[in-house]
Amino acid sequence: MSSVARIHFDPELVPLLPRGKRTGELLYRFRDAPSVKDAIEACGIPHTEVDSILVDGRSVDFDHRLRDGAQLCVYSVGFTPAVQPLRHLSPPLPGAATFILDVHLGKLARRLRLLGFDCCYRNQRDDAEIVRLALDQQRIILTRDRGILKQARVRHGLLIRSDQPHRQVQEVLQRYRLAGQIRPFRRCPSCNGLLLSVAKDAVRQRLLPRTARYYNDFHQCRSCRKLYWQGTHYRRIARWIAELQQS
Repeated sequence: MSSVARIHFDPELVPLLPRGKRTGELLYRFRDAPSVKDAIEACGIPHTEVDSILVDGRSVDFDHRLRDGAQLCVYSVGFTPAVQPLRHLSPPLPGAATFILDVHLGKLARRLRLLGFDCCYRNQRDDAEIVRLALDQQRIILTRDRGILKQARVRHGLLIRSDQPHRQVQEVLQRYRLAGQIRPFRRCPSCNGLLLSVAKDAVRQRLLPRTARYYNDFHQCRSCRKLYWQGTHYRRIARWIAELQQS
């Protein structure tokens, strides 16, 4: 005979529920005594999106076991219910925010690198390698794939909801409060290497005549050796960065 728990999700989590069940509250039917983590992820929400859980008004961990008739309230990162003591389930970052992105987020990786953030990205990594690197290098996983974030070993991760790169950047900045940590034009958007100032004479042979005539300040990627200067796209990119810093 199955048991039933009633689960309420805060408004930030509701869009992640299955279509037709986005009322904010649903009934979860189960056998035996599954963990709270298993119950929430069965509803489609990875544990990395959750910061606190109340069961019958008491703050619990992910491994808390459900009983028939339980009443759950599930809260996203950034939402703090008025309950004491409250257990925060989203672990603090180990240091500066660094990222690893799945194969679908190449455009997001380039934009975050433009803002100065350390982003590990390659378009041929599988989930196992992404998780291994995230743990070894203490990186935050950015992904559109819920499955990778449901793995119990994953501690830091964000499910990217939008399919528009400019909105994806805003999601990352807002979740980790990074607007004040933007340091633009420090990293190569192509390979993530650090950019170093380089004398014009040292790279003159690599420049097109028009570029050599009108530009004097150059930077070179320490890793891939690609050259950068304040060309025609610079003003548009600088405006975009200024808007992000003010948001």
